Amino acid sequence: MSSQSPNPKPQVQPCRYKTGKVLGAGSYSVVKECVHIDTGRYYAAKVINKRLMAGREHMVRNEIAVLKRVSMGHQNILTLVDYFETMNNLYLVTDLALGGELFDRICRKGSYYESDAAELIRSTLSAVAYLHDHGIVHRDLKPENLLFRTPEDNADLLIADFGLSRIMDEEQFHVLTTTCGTPGYMAPEIFKKTGHGKPVDVWAIGVITYFLLCGYTPFDRDTNLEEMQAILAADYKFEPADYWQDVSNNARDFIRKCLTIDPTKRLTAHQALQHPFLSEDKEETQADLLPVVKKNFNARRTLHAAIDTIRAINKLREGGVMDGALSIAPETQKDTPAPQNETNTGLWRKPTGGLMKQ
Repeated sequence: MSSQSPNPKPQVQPCRYKTGKVLGAGSYSVVKECVHIDTGRYYAAKVINKRLMAGREHMVRNEIAVLKRVSMGHQNILTLVDYFETMNNLYLVTDLALGGELFDRICRKGSYYESDAAELIRSTLSAVAYLHDHGIVHRDLKPENLLFRTPEDNADLLIADFGLSRIMDEEQFHVLTTTCGTPGYMAPEIFKKTGHGKPVDVWAIGVITYFLLCGYTPFDRDTNLEEMQAILAADYKFEPADYWQDVSNNARDFIRKCLTIDPTKRLTAHQALQHPFLSEDKEETQADLLPVVKKNFNARRTLHAAIDTIRAINKLREGGVMDGALSIAPETQKDTPAPQNETNTGLWRKPTGGLMKQ
């Protein structure tokens, strides 16, 4: 009989990274810039607060499993470089995407054409097809999860945030029944809880395409209930007409075929890549879409910020807990201990599965 303990103590290792400025924050985590002490290379560290994630640790394990399977396999997918944990936090070290979010980049451009939107969707769909070929469904595709690798004009667009992704068995379809994602980008079958799979990512691509061509989402409504009802019925229009007058029929047809209620009749990612909207050369006399897109985007961002504030105030008055869906970052910052303090101790615990090689 072995004298070894069934639960050996985690291996303690010296710190390999030094963290820097905050790049972003979420409900359970904060993303910080970090540098590898030995190589001097810069990365992004997703710092996940263990206490806030109590009972949800499987989400982190799942994200690591997904990223390990697809990292370095496609130029448009964020690469997982390392992962480890300390007493208080879990760390996922990834590529450092310094080019910013998709729509912020568009709004800073001097001009923006349908061909630009098509190129962005082509890059995203190429990565989605790669994920699907490897049995992975992302489940949370939206502009906020699309980042540019560098500030250069020709920088790669990267799919990030695989926290809601799932690894699926071969061609099993009715596998996932958990409601997840961001409401405006969720497919009808997610709300119905009848089972969903890879087609939900293509639906999200349809919503993103619509958004990239006009600056607002097709199912944008005053309440979550109205939004869900619109999604279930695929109730959207290419209106107002003056916002869509410079958008081609091919682009509209692409959106329609992505926003098909029946997932079995929806385009697959590979089929979508062959659609004329993405595969044909654009006319050289395209109109600049930037003025309309930028105006609509800024107007809706202001409106939704006001709505979120009102909802937050109402929740506080009711004595309820703040909804994680609201954009209130300070509580995250307060609850997430700065890893810099732990770095100074020089002690890092090695998680089950070990450290990934550089």
